[in-house]
Amino acid sequence: MFYGNGSKSKKSFMLFSVVMIFALVLSACGKGSSGGSSEGTKVSIEDRYELDANTPAWKLDKKEEATTLTWYVNADWWNTDYGNDVVTKKIKEDLNIDIKFLTGDDTKLNTFFAGDDMPDLITVFDANSALVQKASTWAMSLNDLAEQYDPHFLKVAASDTLNWFQQEDGKSYGYSNYSNTKEDYENGAIAAKTAFVIRKDVYEALGQPSMATPEEFQAVLAQIKTEFPALLPFGFNSIGTGTGSLGDVFQDFIGVPLTDENGQFYNRNLDSDYLTWINTLNKAYRNGFISDDSFADDGTAFEEKVKSGKYATMLLDGTPQQGGNLQIFNSANAGKEYIAIDGPQSTVGNSATLSQSGVTGWMVNFITKSNPEPAKSIQLFTYLLSEEGQMLMNYGIEGETYQYTADGKVELLPEVKEMQLNNADKFKKEYRFGEFMFFGHDKHKALSEDAFPESVKQLQEWGKGKLVPHFILENLSPEQGTAESRSLSAINTQWNTTLVSLIRSKDDAAYNNTLQQYETFLTDNKWEAILKVYNEKMTRNKEKLGL
Repeated sequence: MFYGNGSKSKKSFMLFSVVMIFALVLSACGKGSSGGSSEGTKVSIEDRYELDANTPAWKLDKKEEATTLTWYVNADWWNTDYGNDVVTKKIKEDLNIDIKFLTGDDTKLNTFFAGDDMPDLITVFDANSALVQKASTWAMSLNDLAEQYDPHFLKVAASDTLNWFQQEDGKSYGYSNYSNTKEDYENGAIAAKTAFVIRKDVYEALGQPSMATPEEFQAVLAQIKTEFPALLPFGFNSIGTGTGSLGDVFQDFIGVPLTDENGQFYNRNLDSDYLTWINTLNKAYRNGFISDDSFADDGTAFEEKVKSGKYATMLLDGTPQQGGNLQIFNSANAGKEYIAIDGPQSTVGNSATLSQSGVTGWMVNFITKSNPEPAKSIQLFTYLLSEEGQMLMNYGIEGETYQYTADGKVELLPEVKEMQLNNADKFKKEYRFGEFMFFGHDKHKALSEDAFPESVKQLQEWGKGKLVPHFILENLSPEQGTAESRSLSAINTQWNTTLVSLIRSKDDAAYNNTLQQYETFLTDNKWEAILKVYNEKMTRNKEKLGL
């Protein structure tokens, strides 16, 4: 499951950060990875437990003193609380582990590799980054850790995911959450995460209008501006350094092809159908239907507007992440709740190809070579990947927060469900279900009607049958440090600013000029060389996945 901005919800590396991380990773390797050996720290488990592939090591470990681990998550928004909610309190109790979470951005990440104080665990969101590509220089092999400390890890880890992250030495150093296979898509275990939503009171008042064509879209936004002047007619996910939900998310929503007619890479940003809709958004902006604030709002500002129902309509990505915010508004505003409708449609007859997480997943987790307790760390990975850990992260503790129904379904206990429905902030703080998902997978969400808040269920129902695997487009970026990589970084940055400029163009001449400048920028920045790399990696993906 992919939760966040864009089809991969990964923070784009700016050129400077890419170069710095690449250099600092190599530097860390030269220094023995912040004080550890080339293989990392080793600990003796002789007096603690004997290895047993059929029993997770955390159940065998007799170590009495608590282990404290520092865990860096490369995201400022991550909830650093630990040990105070049902989920993390149980993790602490079962494994006798205290976790100190650190958060930050790429700059903070750089400082770890520049110094000698590496965290014990690291989670990043860009599987294509230099950091991940060079993981063998600073992280411990999960294969080796399983062999040395917890062979049960290999029983709960998905072989497809381990193989996907395998490096040249044949070992895997990182493991991601929401790593989905073709089978996961086909068996219906994955729920859609994107929807075009409208407030129900607005929808009903306007006679349940269609917004499928550019003309209908404009007309409805004009009605909203007139009849609901206190509302912003149209909103979208916070843009930040990316494209929010207006880039590849919008492309998927209207079904822009993933490849060209020959199965080669297709520049979806320049698809005529997509650009027709971007031009429509430009006209909407010029007519005052899109606020300038929407381009400046950070994630927190956007979420506050969702909570207060400020937007009449939204193209919303990462609906599970917004579920609590939607629930806060819905619960306090009966009859005004956000509902999914078909919204904008392809002008050339394409069907939606909504994206979800692929084999690469979302959050990639590592155990660093300076980690003083690799045994406990791989035990933690095993625990979170296991059925026991998955049930805890999604539903809590059987008998205390959930129970099984006669037909084998999982349901939250009445008092827990009541809080989920009517006090989303308190529910998130006390229970934290569905949030602590470093190793989460959607197949456990399918076990219960309570896996998602009520606010997103109709949105997910609308998305059934619209998900299409994007495996072919995963991990296509050129190797870090190459000329093509530097060019692509510049092109991605240019596209992010171009998209905003297109939508905010003051007139047709400015719009056309902005688009022409982007096309020229592609030519001037080795786009043809990048295309060659893309197509080579697409061929590799086909071979890996047997497509």
